[in-house]
Amino acid sequence: MSNYQYVNHLWDDAKAASLDPVGRLAYRSNILGSDQRITNTGGGNTSSKVMEKDPLTGKSIEVLWVKGSGGDLRTSTRENFSSLYQEKLMDLQALYLAREDKGLKAPAEDDMVGMYTHATFNLNPRASSIDTPLHSFIPAKFVDHMHPNAIISLAASENCEQLTQEIFGGEMAYVPWMRPGFELGLAMQEIVRKNPKVKSIMMGQHGFISWDDDEKSCYTYTLDCIEKAAAAIEGKYAAKGGDATAFGGAKYATLDADQRRAILAEILPWFRGQVSKKRRFIGTVQDDEKILRFVNSNDAARLAELGTSCPDHFLRTKIKPLYVDWNPQTEDVGALQAKLATGLEAYREDYAEYYETCKHDNSPAMRDANPTVVLIPGIGMIAWGKDKSESRVTAEFYNCAVEVMRGAEAIDRYISLPQQEAFDIEYWLLEEAKLQRMPAEKELARQVIIVIGAGSGIGKETAHRLVKDGAHVVCVDLNADAAAATAKEITDTYGLGIGVAGTGLSNCGLAIGLAANITDRPSIRHMLDDVAIAYGGFDSICVTAGIFVASDTTGHIPDDKWALTFNINVIGSYLVADEAFKTWKAQGLRGQLVLTTSANAAVAKKGSLAYDTSKAAANHLVRELAMELSPLVRVNGVAPATVVQGSAMFPRDRVIGSLAKYSIPYTEDEATESLVTKLAQFYADRTLTKAPITPADQAEAYFILVSQRLSKTTGQIVTVDGGLHEAFLR
Repeated sequence: MSNYQYVNHLWDDAKAASLDPVGRLAYRSNILGSDQRITNTGGGNTSSKVMEKDPLTGKSIEVLWVKGSGGDLRTSTRENFSSLYQEKLMDLQALYLAREDKGLKAPAEDDMVGMYTHATFNLNPRASSIDTPLHSFIPAKFVDHMHPNAIISLAASENCEQLTQEIFGGEMAYVPWMRPGFELGLAMQEIVRKNPKVKSIMMGQHGFISWDDDEKSCYTYTLDCIEKAAAAIEGKYAAKGGDATAFGGAKYATLDADQRRAILAEILPWFRGQVSKKRRFIGTVQDDEKILRFVNSNDAARLAELGTSCPDHFLRTKIKPLYVDWNPQTEDVGALQAKLATGLEAYREDYAEYYETCKHDNSPAMRDANPTVVLIPGIGMIAWGKDKSESRVTAEFYNCAVEVMRGAEAIDRYISLPQQEAFDIEYWLLEEAKLQRMPAEKELARQVIIVIGAGSGIGKETAHRLVKDGAHVVCVDLNADAAAATAKEITDTYGLGIGVAGTGLSNCGLAIGLAANITDRPSIRHMLDDVAIAYGGFDSICVTAGIFVASDTTGHIPDDKWALTFNINVIGSYLVADEAFKTWKAQGLRGQLVLTTSANAAVAKKGSLAYDTSKAAANHLVRELAMELSPLVRVNGVAPATVVQGSAMFPRDRVIGSLAKYSIPYTEDEATESLVTKLAQFYADRTLTKAPITPADQAEAYFILVSQRLSKTTGQIVTVDGGLHEAFLR
């Protein structure tokens, strides 16, 4: 097939020719995984059977290179593939069949995974996938196992076997649903033995597998299969009326963007609190045309209740979503919140019943019973996960599920996986073992922390420090470009997260940059609403924004500068706290607020009258807010001494002015870095530790206060001043 409408043919002969066999496998995997119409994030696997030199015998032997457990085809490198002796894998069949003859088929499936280590080639540490037998037992050099929406639409259709024959003829066989593993691999081997002309197999309610002895031909044939399936579906879809009649046609109308934003900003923090009773979750909102077409439709409730069909989908989306039957045209936000509350309670009870009905004696304990996908007519979809990456991928997977349902309903009738089969995948002991092997979550994992003043200095350093321990960071600054720059530094270092869902705020990653003026209440509210839409809510706020106005040549500070100083250093912090508390109360989750005061709050100094008195007021504001916001929010302060390095409050002219004030030698053409170092050391020499105070020193204090290390501390000021004895507690 030369022209493709539903997939992209990306094979580059020159690129492929420049690579060794394993490099070409990674290349083939990457170009397949780059198109979500071909396979979903983390889904599918590819393999190549390659002749290698045995490091023990020196003989040439056949090695199966196959994508290992975990990882994503789009980004896989050589290190993501396991390598196994093909002959040893084939020898495992006798061991499996012997156990099966003794009635031990079920435990034998799991036991075989443990045996793959005995077939490992060249001490490759990559754990083997449960799909390894599928690739090993098919007698072809190159094998692709993909999860395309179009193919799964057929696989999840009531008459899948008949449709497979109609669309693909004898070149694609059919196998009913089986869990991936030895039994399925042997079934596929038998299909190929009996039908040597078969080039692919439709896997009921799962996906498909295709192969060839030429690598490019294997890749191209995989695309051909997807193209044929998609063309057949879209032809039927158009004949039935296309988008206008999709999912039984529209039942509700979409609210406009401003209405959706206002409702989401209001309900998301509350909703996050409801689903985060055991562990906190991070949200992703999706309200694009396709998801709205589904949630607004007549059939949405019926199809949502059926749940997802492909195991790769429901491992992330759970067996089904929570659909809220709310009428956006006739019901208000209060009604929506009430229906969400009722729906959550019913969902948890239903999930507990599902677990009790399907569990085995050795099943892992029931997992969190809250939904990970919520569908609301007129508004869209909300997905939840342990971090932004997971919630985005969850949204992506339910998008795939919606496309599968659309395709299946267009060409036939959608059916879901039987409940017991779904449970056995969700609570598979091997899947549980994989979860137990995951590294422990970082200290600030599942936390969303707003850093105000993140465009420079202490705020920027604090943002970088918090994300290092797992926090999602909202970088806020009066200067929008500076906030965005800090957020970009973080995402460039740690990545944006996997998957793309929705647009705008919800498509953010570990960090996002937002603008806000803390002296303007509506500006603060708008920023906090943005945070709710981006992440579902927030947990802590660090206010590092501040201003210093020096006295003029007469020793006075202009009246308007007094007002500006107090507006930013005191009133701004109060406004942030007051607006944020509304969100904290809606969430019902404990939070932390950390304000920035100063050593100057306790030490009177000449020439900084407005600044020093504002910081003394900020010290007391910490204590007052600790009273007002308790017990839900802990409020503390960080009191730095003079931080020169990296501070926006110390531009070159102020540094020179301070050097002149203290009679420290310098030259007009001296580099700024040199001038800063001189002034920083001068201030350091006045402390007990004799070491310059850096933004990183301050950031560590913010980290401690937003963590749970001082979980019983509130209303306190933590000084980070190098040991300034004048500021000792009196």
